[in-house]
Amino acid sequence: MDGDKSITVCNDNNDYNPFEHRKVEKPNSNVRSLANLLKASLGSGLLAMPLAFANAGWVVGIIGTIIIAFICGHCVHIFVDTSRGCCKAERKPLMSYAETCRATFANGPKAVRPYARAASIFAELSLLCTYVGVCCIFTVLIADSIKQLLDTYYPVVILPVQYYCLILLVPLSIMTQIRHLKWLAPFSLLANILLVATFGICLYYIFKDKISIEGKAMAGDISRFPAFLSTVIFAMEGIGVVMPVENVMKKPQHFLGCPSVLVIAMSFIMVLYSVLGLFGYFRYGDVLRGTITLNLPVDDWPAICAKSFIALSIFFTYPLHFFVVVDIITKYTMPHVKDKYRNVTQIGLRTFIVWFCGKS
Repeated sequence: MDGDKSITVCNDNNDYNPFEHRKVEKPNSNVRSLANLLKASLGSGLLAMPLAFANAGWVVGIIGTIIIAFICGHCVHIFVDTSRGCCKAERKPLMSYAETCRATFANGPKAVRPYARAASIFAELSLLCTYVGVCCIFTVLIADSIKQLLDTYYPVVILPVQYYCLILLVPLSIMTQIRHLKWLAPFSLLANILLVATFGICLYYIFKDKISIEGKAMAGDISRFPAFLSTVIFAMEGIGVVMPVENVMKKPQHFLGCPSVLVIAMSFIMVLYSVLGLFGYFRYGDVLRGTITLNLPVDDWPAICAKSFIALSIFFTYPLHFFVVVDIITKYTMPHVKDKYRNVTQIGLRTFIVWFCGKS
């Protein structure tokens, strides 16, 4: 029992306040942080919610979406609260995702302390692989959206999607040179506006004619429920961006609590996902395609705008997810670069990562 007294618990209460010791070069306001957090969880997955409801049934879909939103928000709350506790325990102003994993193991029970370094490496490798994959997918999604629009409305030259990916790498390389989340926030806000506009256009087509719930299942086949879960979790999940957002807030104490940046973001996300999923399923039923924009008519200007807006929204979201990748890589590369070469190295490294993801 005496040995247990020496164990430092991460949420140990002491007089060290990490917020007072943070020195952030470009701090974000609550509004900017909210925009970044919303954009991390609000993406093209929103438009797949009607298909998710088709898989689960509309009653199960509503209940499931609320429960998943609560679980995702609660997990983020636990992680951020634990990170702050570890900051107090180790007297550090802030910690990244991987540093929090290391500190949790290092200050936990003696049996897990030897695995602290392994936990940090596993967390960073998992984040790196996840967000490199996201960047690869985003490149293809944007290129495919552009190809669909041009092939339909300007079929003078039909190019393979690979050529559009190649062309797209140039503006993406320029966009990813933004190095502070503060300057990414306006793009995240614009992406949110475009996504909400797409959401509004979809609602316009959904409510254009009378909606009937006849033939719409309250509960879907149990074999299709995993598809519902995976779609909703993919659409809502944005854990990799949480710590970068919280760490650069001007008032990080406003991230948790009620009301807080996290509560407002998750509530907004839950409502948007539930509304589009429910009524999108009521309108199109089992003929829903991967995203609801594919069910929109191809000859109406509102539908054309919706397809354009979603491509632009993903384009403006790319740098936010890219930030996770470059943050991990520069952490290990920049200490080995001389100060006078760091700016050039940053430019080259960011460009290389974009082209690597695009070619992958």
